[in-house]
Amino acid sequence: MSAQYARDPGRLYALVRVLASLGLGSWFRLRVSGAEHVPERGAAIVAANHKSFLDAFFIGLATRRRVRFMAKAELFRRPFGSLLGRLGAFPVRRGEGDADALATARAILGAGGVVVVFPEGTRVDEPDALGSPHHGAGRLARETGAPIVPTAILGTSHLWLGPVPKPRRIDVSFLAPVSADAEELIDERVWPAVQEEYGRLRATSARLARRSRRPAWEACSYQFERARPPRVLGVVKPRRLRRRSGWRARLRGRGP
Repeated sequence: MSAQYARDPGRLYALVRVLASLGLGSWFRLRVSGAEHVPERGAAIVAANHKSFLDAFFIGLATRRRVRFMAKAELFRRPFGSLLGRLGAFPVRRGEGDADALATARAILGAGGVVVVFPEGTRVDEPDALGSPHHGAGRLARETGAPIVPTAILGTSHLWLGPVPKPRRIDVSFLAPVSADAEELIDERVWPAVQEEYGRLRATSARLARRSRRPAWEACSYQFERARPPRVLGVVKPRRLRRRSGWRARLRGRGP
């Protein structure tokens, strides 16, 4: 399984990237900063916060490098699963130590590729909060020697209006790479950098909102909401487990 997904996705990736840059570029206002921090060649791990299914695609558009990314295994059981694989995704079984996913990531990094990892392990819907990170990216970095590029992405929370994504500005900010030999790599070096940059992007959006033509009361409310530093949640369960817990809580609330 790992060898199958470790192969280069081929020409389809390049074609879809061009089409996506045209389509998404006209629908969204993608702003990229720090792209020079992604190494031009050689292995690298991009560690980003996660708000939307499209996050990996925006990161792919933000750098010239071909990126590979982990996607939940459930997506590969659907009709478009094989297409996801050809677009650079490979499956990971969340909530367990997935040896196949780690082997695939090691093979890609060993070949000098770029792997996108979302340390939160699932999407965190709240626009003013980030989840606490898992440590798989740090383990991969230590095993392969690949540097980790902390990355903050803003604007993808609650992106969808039914089946259509809302047109809005998306910010992707790459930070200086963290070497694989750093102690407490994720908790003390990578994730604090992501949190700080995410807060900075929110504050910048707040200043732009103040200068916009929004009504004064709306811009003020928007500014207050955006300028607050992000809350840090605990480790967030996958969405399917959160939904299951929510149903159980509601059922208990209906008890006699």
